[in-house]
Amino acid sequence: MADTSTGALRRTLNLARPDDVYNAIVDAHRDLSDEQCRAFDARLILLLANHVGDEAVLREALRAARETMEEA
Repeated sequence: MADTSTGALRRTLNLARPDDVYNAIVDAHRDLSDEQCRAFDARLILLLANHVGDEAVLREALRAARETMEEA
């Protein structure tokens, strides 16, 4: 995603080791069924949404994620 200043959602890379984080996410899904993966993702999303705690930022993230799905 491009970096923009239209909202509060940070769109620039903010992870010191993004490949390690990606690998941790992939590893967390290992040996889970498709149904378990969807349940895991839902739990992770809700945990992170609670951590963010800003409804405007979360709504902006939802819109941005949906837009990238529609572009694909």
